[in-house]
Amino acid sequence: MAVTIRYRMRQGDEDLAPARAHADDAAFDLRSREDALLAPGRVRLVPTGLYLELPPGYEAQVRPRSGLALRHAVTVLNAPGTIDAGYRGEVGVILFNGGEEDFRVERGDRIAQMVVQSLPEVVFEPAASLNETGRGAGGFGSTGKR
Repeated sequence: MAVTIRYRMRQGDEDLAPARAHADDAAFDLRSREDALLAPGRVRLVPTGLYLELPPGYEAQVRPRSGLALRHAVTVLNAPGTIDAGYRGEVGVILFNGGEEDFRVERGDRIAQMVVQSLPEVVFEPAASLNETGRGAGGFGSTGKR
């Protein structure tokens, strides 16, 4: 079942609307609406010109593009970034350059990808104790290196 997501683009940026590269892709490409230079080790908020109206019970996740990460060590710093249903501002992408060279972003470049997810209704219930598991409290590398 398809869900309709209303959106608008900043005036003059209609050509940057989110789109899938292939019909069966999970994510929509997000494009930069301006040129930018990202120096090594630096962070920059890159605007997309996109404004969303997500229905209640949905979120959009902004994720890195694998090619940028592999070839340029450029990633989305807070991946996945969450866009809440109540947010109506411009979607921005927090890019980080973990490489050793400047990374140039040009208007229209695909800088991230966006996945829309439905959210279950969740209720937290206080409890005096929790069920035991085989893992228990083990975390943060407790299973070893391999």
